[in-house]
Amino acid sequence: MDIEFNKNEDFNKQSVYELKTRLKKIYKGGGEQSAAKQKEKGKLLARERIAYLIDKETEFLEVGAFAADGMYAEQGGCPAAGVVCGIGYVSGRQCMIIANDATVKAGAWFPMTAKKNLRAQEIAMENRLPVIYLVDSAGVYLPMQDEIFPDKEHFGRMFRNNALMSADGIVQISAIMGSCVAGGAYLPIMSDEAMIVEGTGSVFLAGSYLVKSAIGEDIDNETLGGAATHCEISGVTDYKHPNDQACLDSIRNIMGMLGAPQVAGFDRIKPAMPAKDPLELYGLLPENREKPYDMLDVIHRLVDHSEFEEYKQLYGQSIICGLGRIDGWAVGIVANQRKVVKSKKGEMQFGGVIYSDSADKSARFIMNCNQKKIPLVFLQDVTGFMVGSRSEQGGIIKDGAKMVNAVSNSVVPKFTIVMGNSYGAGNYAMCGKAYDPRLIYAWPSAKIAVMGGAQAAKVLLQIQQASLKSKGETITPEKEAELLKEVTEKYNSQTTPYYAAARLWVDGIIDPLETRKVISMGIEAANQSPIKKPFNVGIIQT
Repeated sequence: MDIEFNKNEDFNKQSVYELKTRLKKIYKGGGEQSAAKQKEKGKLLARERIAYLIDKETEFLEVGAFAADGMYAEQGGCPAAGVVCGIGYVSGRQCMIIANDATVKAGAWFPMTAKKNLRAQEIAMENRLPVIYLVDSAGVYLPMQDEIFPDKEHFGRMFRNNALMSADGIVQISAIMGSCVAGGAYLPIMSDEAMIVEGTGSVFLAGSYLVKSAIGEDIDNETLGGAATHCEISGVTDYKHPNDQACLDSIRNIMGMLGAPQVAGFDRIKPAMPAKDPLELYGLLPENREKPYDMLDVIHRLVDHSEFEEYKQLYGQSIICGLGRIDGWAVGIVANQRKVVKSKKGEMQFGGVIYSDSADKSARFIMNCNQKKIPLVFLQDVTGFMVGSRSEQGGIIKDGAKMVNAVSNSVVPKFTIVMGNSYGAGNYAMCGKAYDPRLIYAWPSAKIAVMGGAQAAKVLLQIQQASLKSKGETITPEKEAELLKEVTEKYNSQTTPYYAAARLWVDGIIDPLETRKVISMGIEAANQSPIKKPFNVGIIQT
């Protein structure tokens, strides 16, 4: 066991090291040359602005750091989708911060930039978090405008969200700290308050070049839309500041005067660390994703005092349900058990598989947590629902539907951590991205796909073989082996957490030791949004 533990520990620590190395590269944005150009203008970089703005020695929970990772290679890449987003504390108040990174293509908007901005706004709207926009963007990346501009979930949706948040009383403050062009000009001006930095900040619907070509007027950008114009003539902006620091100080000052939010009333007591060492998580999680392990060992290293009140402990054992506390907050945990279990009827059940009894138990537990107003935490390491005649005759679809219904209609906030496998309908039942978790983060060990790599590769190979045969090509055993290798490698590359995070299927990838922080900050945010919708599951399969 010790050798196995040590092997796991080495592998998982190496995975976390790779994660941190990749993040360091992303944090450099568009690179040193681009950063130097911003500095020459007297500007702080996007991450420096956030570090200056947030309260000292508080956490910043970044959302979408890996957005667009490995994408847009032909355009030279777009680290973090050219915008830094996350939950931070400003003057003691938790808020969503959205900061354009002008080192990445002058802060221009790519398709993933729009998706990331909309995700940040969604988090703010669900949790009623004040939003601070640090604007420094050249607007839509024109060569890709057809993928950014016209559709429902594109660029324009942001301004619609600005209006909805304003109507709903969610505070929005904007700082124009660089370019702010065309449609993008509406974002700060649709905020409750807009401030502008002299010399570097400018806001206009059309820049000087476009004005010249459209109406023949010769004018420079500063006169057209600089700080003096908008603070003294047009009245478009509300505050003028000499530099980035003064502008950020002003935001801190305003944030310090906000009235207290209403609270949802989730229960919290004094936080405590787990009694069992969280560092042991590295050794407990198997290097091989197929190997069994006891999920209770993981839970005991996540919950305060390692105390966990298990629900229906001896029934439906392939999913563990129960109550505990994370950083003082009361939570209901739904987690896939990864060891082989034996039911009282003598049936052996595979770890990570959802059976009828475990789906039935989970649905009931989720409904219970809604009744008690306890936030839900889903720990995913799921290979799917049980298949075969015995399961089908036992009503697995009916019981699975019951669980999916309970998850879908749940009104308490849900948080999902993808620790291992997240396959097929198991992803759905365990509150995958489509089921509106307030936050969804993955460990480096996560794998997200419609099915496991080995099974999928064989199916894909059969499809490819049929296609080649229809073209009259003969497939030798060597060719078949080569095709299988090719298909497997491609499929596996698409199941990594990095592939998922690049496309914002998850909000980020974290060191397992950050799990408690993510859940705690998430519940703290959710606690600022009282539950108004009654819990109702509609027609439930019985």
